[in-house]
Amino acid sequence: MVKLLSAIQTKEAEEIFVDFENAKPSEEEKDLHATVAAVLDKAPVILDRLFKYEGCEEFIRKAITTPGEETENAAWNAVLPAVDQLQEFYDFSLELESCFPKLLVALCKDDPKQSLANQQALAKQLADVFDFVLRFDDAKMVNPAIQNDFSYYRRTLNRMKLSKKEMNIKIRDELANRMSLFFAYPTPMMKVLSDTTVKFLSSDSSVPRENVTNALAAMANVCQDMVAKKKFEADATNMMCLRAMTGAIILFDHLHAQGAFARKSPINIKGCINVLKTYSASPTDGLLNALRFTTIHLNDPETPNAIKQLLN
Repeated sequence: MVKLLSAIQTKEAEEIFVDFENAKPSEEEKDLHATVAAVLDKAPVILDRLFKYEGCEEFIRKAITTPGEETENAAWNAVLPAVDQLQEFYDFSLELESCFPKLLVALCKDDPKQSLANQQALAKQLADVFDFVLRFDDAKMVNPAIQNDFSYYRRTLNRMKLSKKEMNIKIRDELANRMSLFFAYPTPMMKVLSDTTVKFLSSDSSVPRENVTNALAAMANVCQDMVAKKKFEADATNMMCLRAMTGAIILFDHLHAQGAFARKSPINIKGCINVLKTYSASPTDGLLNALRFTTIHLNDPETPNAIKQLLN
């Protein structure tokens, strides 16, 4: 149920309760919700495979330190299925790239705060996107095997091309180059959202940039408020709120000229940082690090020292 309450602290945002645990699509939301759900339904499988990704370090090490047909064939045969998994991750990023602008249109073409309140099922999907992106990027950053495996694959592929042994290779130069650029970035899924949103805003004049940044600010404030006021009991729901809050802040910071940390930011950034630092049911270090290292305006001269100190 939608609850429009009082104003949020000193910010000029209305306090909105978005029922992330029970939101159901209305008739108006139904078609888009189904389209986005077809993508997001794959997210748990993608995350599970990423979490279980062990890499081919031992095979690659043997092929490098003891080169020979046996060790090199063993490494190649180990890397091939691993790279197939990496392509699944990359292909999923393309699906996110396709559906994310549709969510932005639905939630940002009119008043963003009213849209979040009145289209709660779509607002939940926006939160789900951020939840997935933060979880994926956090896991990817602590798994160097991903880039190591793909680098070995590309080096070996280049050698095979020279010896004309690359027949029946599925991932060739163009796709391999695009995948390499994707995995080279520390937080590849967030970069996809940022690049996609910038491209969308430059090509779709029906949605003002200000509406998108206002929607992101509202999402961050709403999620912060709901966790701070213990609107949900389940840790999983609260962590989803915190990831959605963090993702909204990061994307806002990439889109807004002054960023998320400026004094006049519509985001209650102090409250957001504090709720991450005081939440005790699950670790939030990864989300705090995402604010420290994935945003671009934190160290601007205009950022108040108190905010910088909070993230030290």
